[in-house]
Formats: sequence, C-alpha cells, structure tokens
Amino acid sequence: MPPANPSPLAPLRHPAFRLIWTATLASNLGSLIQGVGAAWQMALMTPSEGMVALVTASTTLPIMVLAVVAGAIADNFDRRKVMLSAQLFMCAVSAALAAAAALNWLGPWSLLAFTFLLGLGSAMHLPSWQASMRDLVPRDDLPAAVTLNSMSFNLMRSVGPALGGLIVAAAGAPVAFALNAVSYLAVIWALYRWSGPVEERTLPAEHLGSAVRAGLRYVALSPNLVRIISRGFVFGIAAIAVMALLPVVTRDRLGGEATAFGLLLGTFGFGAIGGAFLSPHLRRYAGIETIVASAFATFAVGCAILAMAPTAVLAIPGLLLAGASWVLALSLFNVSTQLATPRWVVGRALAIYQTATFGGMALGSWLWGQTSEWWGTEVALLLAAAVLLLGALMGRLWRMPDFSEVNLDPANRFHEPALRLDLRARSGPLMIMIDYDIAPQNTVPFLALMAERRVIRLRDGARQWALMRDLEDPDIWVESYHVATWTEYLRHNQRRTAADATNRDRLLELHRGPAEPKVHRMIERETVPAHDDLPIIERPKVL
Repeated sequence: MPPANPSPLAPLRHPAFRLIWTATLASNLGSLIQGVGAAWQMALMTPSEGMVALVTASTTLPIMVLAVVAGAIADNFDRRKVMLSAQLFMCAVSAALAAAAALNWLGPWSLLAFTFLLGLGSAMHLPSWQASMRDLVPRDDLPAAVTLNSMSFNLMRSVGPALGGLIVAAAGAPVAFALNAVSYLAVIWALYRWSGPVEERTLPAEHLGSAVRAGLRYVALSPNLVRIISRGFVFGIAAIAVMALLPVVTRDRLGGEATAFGLLLGTFGFGAIGGAFLSPHLRRYAGIETIVASAFATFAVGCAILAMAPTAVLAIPGLLLAGASWVLALSLFNVSTQLATPRWVVGRALAIYQTATFGGMALGSWLWGQTSEWWGTEVALLLAAAVLLLGALMGRLWRMPDFSEVNLDPANRFHEPALRLDLRARSGPLMIMIDYDIAPQNTVPFLALMAERRVIRLRDGARQWALMRDLEDPDIWVESYHVATWTEYLRHNQRRTAADATNRDRLLELHRGPAEPKVHRMIERETVPAHDDLPIIERPKVL
C-alpha cells in the first residue's frame, strides 16, 4: 500500500499526536543521556566487557518478560492511565538512581537493578503507547506516525548521546540521571492534557491470564504475524551488537572517552533520521520484503565497517548505515504488526512482537558481549553481520507481508439473543452448534470455507471446534465449538472483524433454505471427565 502522503511529518497535523510527540522528544533526550551515563559509569566501575553489555540487556530484558502482560493490560484498560502510571514510576526510579549515584551507593549490580526497573516501566508503557497510534492518527497516516516515533528517538539520539557525554564528562553520571528524571515530566504533562477516546465496553475486562492466552493464540494462528515477529527476533539479536559493543569499541580500540562515545552514538542517530525520511519514499517503489531484506544487508555492512575501522572517523560511515537500517526495519515491523491485527488484540500483538524483538536484543547483548570477551570485538561484530545476512535471506522462506487493505474493524453484526434461561455472566460451559444445508455440488467450496472458519473461530477464542455431517441426511452439516462462559461467548462474537464476516457471507450463499443457518446455544449441565465417559450407574462392577 503506497503511502497516501509521502512526508513522514504528515501526522504532526493532528494536534493530539503533535502534543505527545513533542513531549516525547524531551523524554527521549533524557533517556539517552541516562543511557550514556549508565553505560559509561559501568565501563568505569568494571573492566568486564560482559557487564558493560548487560547495561543494554537490563533495559531490554524486562520488555521481553513483561510485554505480553502489558499488552493485555493495554487492550483491557484505559491506555492513557496505563501510560501515566508507567511514566510516574520511571520518574521515581530515575530520581532514586540519581540520589544513589550522588551518594556513592552505586555498584555494578545495583546499577543494573535500576536500569532493569526503568526497563519495567518501558515495558508497561510501550504497548499502550504504540496501540494508541490508531487513536491519534487515521489509518493512512499510521506508517508515517510509527516512523516519526522512531525519528523522535533518533533525532534525540543524534544530539542526546553527545550531550550526555559532555554532561557525564563535566558533571558526572548523577547529573545525567537527574536530568532523565526531570524529562519524564514532559510526557506526564502531555498525557494529563490529552483526553483520549473513551471506549464503550459492554463486557467486563478479561482476566489477565485468559487475556494473555487469547493474545498468544491469536498470534500463533496468524501466519503473517508469525513471519513479522520471527524476522524482528533475528534482527534484534544481531543488530544490537553495535549498541552493546560500541562503549567497548570506543574505549579500547578507538581510544575515546565519554564525549567520543556520545558523538558516535549521535552519528548512529543521524543515520536513523535519514532512514526515517527515506522510508515513505522507498515504500512507493518497493515492497516491504525488499526494504526489510535491504535493511538487514545494509546493517551487516555497517557492522563490518565498525569492526574494521581503526579510527572513530572511519567508523562514522558504518554507524550511519546501521542507524538508517535500524529505523527502516523496526518501523516496518511495527507498522506491519498493527495493520495485520484487529483493534481488540493490537496491544497484545505489539507486545508479543516487542517481546521477540527486545528479547532478541537482550539475548544478543549478552551473546555479543561474551563473544567479544572470548575473541574480541572485531570477531563479534563480523559474526553479527553474518547473522544479519542470514536474516536477509530468510525472506525467501518467510516473506514479509505487504501492507494489506483488509478491513479489520469490528463487524458489529452480532446481536445478543433473547434467552429464556436466566444465565449469569460466568454460566457455562456452552456448546454452540450451527446447521447448514449444503447441496452436494457445493461440498468442496463449503469445506474450503469451513477450513477458514475453523481458524477464525479458534483465533477468536473458541475451543474444540468440529464439523460433522449427518449420516441420514448428508446435505446437513453441523459446525460445533465450545466456550467457557456466556461472557466468553459474547466476547467471541464481538471480536469478529469485517474481513472475517466475508467468510460468513460466502457460507450463506452456499446454504440452502429460506432462513439463515439454525444456531443452537446449549449449556452443559453435567460434564463427564474425558477418562471416564460412562455415567456412574453404568460402570461395570469389578468382582
């Protein structure tokens, strides 16, 4: 889908997006200053290259661990309140980190603990923030909005690390940590002012465990999402080598100090800004897979240049290429996930994508740190480049889906039936049976549609789906499935999208008879364990 407006700045015409995006600039600046302070502070406290790399891992690991839970929360509660809570938490943690550093209470492991807590806050914030993009901009501007978010971070990356290096060199890490605490106030203020859309919820929020399972089930049964997430994991595990090892490369091979480290990070950020401006133009002339594969390959070239560069000046081209490829790949992964997911589960889908990508980054940070300790940074970066090239070739088997025009808005066709039994919300389990009258010549297309129907049912929460044929009247087919409670049955039907409804429309075209297929909604009054399908009175006596 070519972008309607090729400018990555198009979303800024929407006041709500512009307000929060502008505040995010200040927050990103503070986070990057804090990142420079933490990485350099660790490099000063310990000679271990693995411990330095773990600073990055301690920030990304919580996103891997908690993102799916955070996604379930984002889909079931007010996203604005979730984001406010996460920002207040990170502000408090940053203030405590600054105080601990000023009082000389920080050691390597306590520094990792503080960065881990900041990662927890990010894990809670990110799914709600990214899922809110649809509340802030229309669909046509969604790719540009996601790219602009990446540009926001990398715009600050172009100046933040350099500024952070100067601050750390002149005033020390405690001042960098304190500035980060102050930067969260901008986003807190913007979220407080933003009155996001109020979603009318006719059903209670899902229990956390079932919500997480529903998200995992939906992604597992969506081949496009599986491909996107798999590529994101491979990219994360390989591309993070540059960020994880850059402090060590700067300190040991390039002979730089904190200022040089910040300037090199800024170079990466400048490349990322270039990639953000380039992204919408590339989408007009190339498919998503072509752009993603190119981003993998270009990042591999950047890794190789950084591995071989003897001076900081010669490392600059590699960091520019890596930065541009970073934004191109990650923004397309994010947009593809959002456009391939209906509204009711978008937070969880994004969270699962983040779990895979940031989990890959956490694993990669540790892996390349250990590889660097064993064989040196040059070997680690060259091996990361090789993995990136393999990721580019993955497209031959797991091709990235192009942006789809499929309508994933709610179908809104379901009407709650009038019941003669007085059911409670938790009444169940229920068995649903639907009768179809299908002419013999339509059996093959009917079975093909039912194969699609099965995936839709299971993806939306049904259990034990089955299709049965009447032995005495072979034209009668019965679709059956189970749901746990009456509330889950209502939720199952409300999840149906406009795209899913086309499957039902085609089934109705094949169904014979003056009325629609008959639906039987049955509540089970006695459930027999699977290992004993005989009632107690029919058990044979053992002599």
